[in-house]
Amino acid sequence: MVLTEEVLFDLLKKRLVPDLIKVQDEFSNYDCISDENYAYIELKCRRTHYEELMIEKYKYDRLIEQSIDRNYNPIYINSTPKGVWAFNFNYVKEPQWKQQGNLPATTDFENKKKVDKIVGFVNIEKGVRLW
Repeated sequence: MVLTEEVLFDLLKKRLVPDLIKVQDEFSNYDCISDENYAYIELKCRRTHYEELMIEKYKYDRLIEQSIDRNYNPIYINSTPKGVWAFNFNYVKEPQWKQQGNLPATTDFENKKKVDKIVGFVNIEKGVRLW
C-alpha cells in the first residue's frame, strides 16, 4: 500500500509514538518531533519499493546538526509499498554521497522542474522494519 506523509504520520502517532508532533514550518528540515523519544524525524513515502532508500545530503546534514544541538536522535522513516523502515542515523553509517541529476526539485507535484541533487542511499537491511 502506498502511503502519504500525512497518513504515515497518523499511523506512527497512533501505533508507536503518541507524543509525535508535526512541524508546522513547511521549510523545516525535518517533519516531526518526539520529545519522549528524543527524536527529530524525517518522513519519506515512496510509490515504488527500493532496497536502497534515497536521502538528500542537505536533509541528512540538517537532521544530524539539529539532533546534535539538542542531543536528540536523527531518525529517517521511509515507507514503500512493501513496508515502513526506520533508520537511526546515530547507528547507521553515513551514506556515500553522489550527485544525481534529473530529480524533482520538490515533492510539490505542480512543480515539474528537474534539478541535480547530492544524494545518498541507505539499505533497508540497515533499518528497523516497523510494519
